[in-house]
Amino acid sequence: MIVNEKPKPADPPKPKKPHNVKRMMSAGLQVDSVLRTKTGHLKEYYNLGQKLGNGQFGTTFLCVEKTTGKEYACKSIAKRKLLTREGCGGWGELFDRIVKRGHYSEKQAAELTRTIVGVIEACHSLGVMHRDLKPENFLFVNEEEDSPIKTIDFGLSIFFKPGDIFTDVVGSPYYVAPEVLCKRYGPEADVWSAGVMIYILLSGVPPFWGESEQEIFDEVLHGDIDFSSDPWPNISESATDLVKKMLVRDPKRRLTAHEVLCHPWVQPMDKLKKMALRVIAESLSEEEIAGLKEMFKMIDTDNSGHITFEELKAGLKRYGANLDESEIYDLMKSADVDNSGTIDYGEFIAATLHLNKIEKEDLLFTAFSYFDKDGSGYITPDELQKACEEFGIKDVHLEEMIREADQNNDGQIDYNEFVAMMQKGDAELGRKRLQNNFNIGFREAMPVC
Repeated sequence: MIVNEKPKPADPPKPKKPHNVKRMMSAGLQVDSVLRTKTGHLKEYYNLGQKLGNGQFGTTFLCVEKTTGKEYACKSIAKRKLLTREGCGGWGELFDRIVKRGHYSEKQAAELTRTIVGVIEACHSLGVMHRDLKPENFLFVNEEEDSPIKTIDFGLSIFFKPGDIFTDVVGSPYYVAPEVLCKRYGPEADVWSAGVMIYILLSGVPPFWGESEQEIFDEVLHGDIDFSSDPWPNISESATDLVKKMLVRDPKRRLTAHEVLCHPWVQPMDKLKKMALRVIAESLSEEEIAGLKEMFKMIDTDNSGHITFEELKAGLKRYGANLDESEIYDLMKSADVDNSGTIDYGEFIAATLHLNKIEKEDLLFTAFSYFDKDGSGYITPDELQKACEEFGIKDVHLEEMIREADQNNDGQIDYNEFVAMMQKGDAELGRKRLQNNFNIGFREAMPVC
């Protein structure tokens, strides 16, 4: 028998993405406290002050620690559980600045990514999963453009152990990971949420959109992520690569927080700065680096001219630095300019130079001139490419390296921009950590330049 079926009506076109992301409330607050230890009464330690505001789960008050006089914001939540966070000031949420701007530049987005994902890595290292990461839960400390940000609202956070599987559905619709909706998830869900945030920082719209929560959830589970509409064609391949790897639906294949922080887009300036430090190191006299030369010899126990991971580990232990293997790996990576897996003499000297050496005008000009081959007063992409080849650096991202130091966006780096890059504080972290850890217990033994 033949049955004549009526043709199905065409599916209505999906609504276009909004021009900005909507504020969404969290879902599924759990009543169990994240605090696993008995605490005293709040008023034994703090003086409560004025009310600062009301939130979805309670009221926030100013409180002052009695012993130190330090001010905090104290939030009262369900069942009289209390969470405190340092610094009760603040100049608005990251959410508000995204709405005001539309979206961030890659340079600014990368800087925020370092902070956001750094928080995730720190929490995960302590066995804490946040479970509600979104722009509304990051507050700026002051009104400055480059203000630090702090994470708030740990009301949904929970302790976890490796291998733990959670089944309660919590979080906020735009940012919730697909495995959370499937009621089988772990700390990888935080990385997904951060990936959504980075997508929004770069484009100004969420990767998943719907008219209702259920439509958003369906998109999170099955929807394609748009990397073709504006402004994505103008966003670097490296930034797009990172977001794609953070928004992999299989949590086992998703980047970890540590891997995100090691991604070249998050730390694009490392290579250029490390090359410049190497140039400065090689311009110093034997007398200026005598102490560091002796230190290198003592750590390079097989006299190969290269420090291996095991030699670095033993050397740090010998000089009193108490670091775990992941931290030692980070130090190794920060000094290993050519990604050879070892630290040669020049890389070691560059990584342990004292700060005052790289602030000397003549040394900075020497380093700049090394890159500015034609003496034009600018470092061009072609000149940077040649320098990378001379240093044996492969898989370079020239656009990102230029963009990080290029303050006026003319596609090249002038001397003032170069100096600003060299003296920028947060990018010194890897070099200074290596220097400081080597100098523990060694400073008294011999002079360090």
